[in-house]
Amino acid sequence: MDDGGAMDLGVERLIGRKDGQIGWMIFNNPERRNAVSLDMWRAIPDVLAAFEADPEVRVVAFVGAGERAFVSGADISQFEAERSDASAEARYSSASAAANIAMAGISKPTIAMIRGYCIGGGLAVALTCDLRVCTDDSRFAIPAARLGLGYGFGGVKALIDLVGPAIAKEILFTARQFSAEEALRVGLVNRVTTRDQLEPLVREYAAMIGANAPLTIRAAKLAAREALRDPEKRRLADVEAAVAACFDSADFKEGRTAFMEKRTPAFRGV
Repeated sequence: MDDGGAMDLGVERLIGRKDGQIGWMIFNNPERRNAVSLDMWRAIPDVLAAFEADPEVRVVAFVGAGERAFVSGADISQFEAERSDASAEARYSSASAAANIAMAGISKPTIAMIRGYCIGGGLAVALTCDLRVCTDDSRFAIPAARLGLGYGFGGVKALIDLVGPAIAKEILFTARQFSAEEALRVGLVNRVTTRDQLEPLVREYAAMIGANAPLTIRAAKLAAREALRDPEKRRLADVEAAVAACFDSADFKEGRTAFMEKRTPAFRGV
């Protein structure tokens, strides 16, 4: 991708790069198929907070460095150092939980740009995104059952919310790899394309989203998130406030004016 001379955030193996309206969060551990280590988990909230606070960033794209993988899960090679006892495991779990909260909680739309393997924790990362676009040779799996790992409620619910209980059980029980074609059929991904067209397609989606009213998208994302909560836990007042903010915004006036003047609106997110 074109770095456009943009300033990098994060750490060596988890890079945040601003490129116009897109904030790229790059999992930069290609020699281990972008497996996520403790320093990467810790960097994710800071990178996403910077994108959240930047009004020029309209869309955040998650991508794995190199050609082999999006993210292949946790970096098992570092378990001895980072998860060797209960206290170390607690620190690791706290960092990964904070990262997952940040990925799922960002108010701006997110796109997972998936090339190659998207396995285990990598699929969990992709599931936090609003949209998933992959190459036709991508492979998806949750191999927990082959490793004897317990897969927590949050991850299972996110999978069920996306593909339904029957397909979620197949993914979890068989631990088999799904092809890109299967992933599209069951709803794991939104689009499948070639390797050459992957980044152009993600940029096309980002441009379409970026041209629309940010407050409207924020309200829609918030409503969709709350719809997946248990009814008694839904923060509907927050949704109503986000919708009201749209009608009170300068962008709403700009949208009406542009429609009457038969021109493309220039939304500013205010």
